[in-house]
Amino acid sequence: MKELEILRDEILNGHNFFLRNVSIDNVIFGYHKKELKVLLQRPQGLNKWTVSGGYIKRTETIEEAAIRIARERTGLEDLYLKQFKAFGSPMRTADTEIPINLKGEQANIKIEKGNWMLDYFVTLGFYTLTEFDMVKPTGEFNTEECKWFDIFNLPSLLFDHKLIIEEALISLRLHIYHYPIGYKLLTEKFTLPEITSLYETILEKKLDDRNFSKKLLATGIIVKLNERRYIGPHRSPFLYVFNKIKYDEALKNGIVLAI
Repeated sequence: MKELEILRDEILNGHNFFLRNVSIDNVIFGYHKKELKVLLQRPQGLNKWTVSGGYIKRTETIEEAAIRIARERTGLEDLYLKQFKAFGSPMRTADTEIPINLKGEQANIKIEKGNWMLDYFVTLGFYTLTEFDMVKPTGEFNTEECKWFDIFNLPSLLFDHKLIIEEALISLRLHIYHYPIGYKLLTEKFTLPEITSLYETILEKKLDDRNFSKKLLATGIIVKLNERRYIGPHRSPFLYVFNKIKYDEALKNGIVLAI
């Protein structure tokens, strides 16, 4: 199988085309039905889950590697990514439930002591914001399952990935006050209650919806449309969209959204 040949080459020769001792772990967030979701994958033969991750090619920057990993997992382009922390410890990849030679068993080769894949890896944490409905999670070679989980109801996680997700959420909550997070998490057109609900879900606190709406509108990053969404009798709220020019400016320069 071509996949086995690729895996064998990665195990035996990966250090020639990937950086040693540095990897990327990408916490991919989505938003659906008032729940903040995280996209996780379960490697073949394991009962624990991981965030999306991978190695850095010697021919690419850190950001290019993070974008590639997010694209390979979601199938989407032009995603919002943010580096938030580095994780390093001699014991960060220790896990008693993981057979150290799992990849070798899959490739039908023995991983020798000193192999680059068994070395101490520092991982660079990124988080990615993506459209939930646009992502079609599927398994692939070396990944048995891939699916969304509620951020507050996670399965058993491998290595230090629980910590990585927790730190990603902390960073997301800090950034939400200064960057227009929401563009990639909401549908193209949305109501004020919907964007308020998004912020409440991420921050895990109730907001003064009228005051929040005024502050958000004052930034100019969202624009009211002459369209309504019919919800029911006497319930047809106006729709809004992001002002892409103002949004890009806010991403570059930041905003102050006291909520």
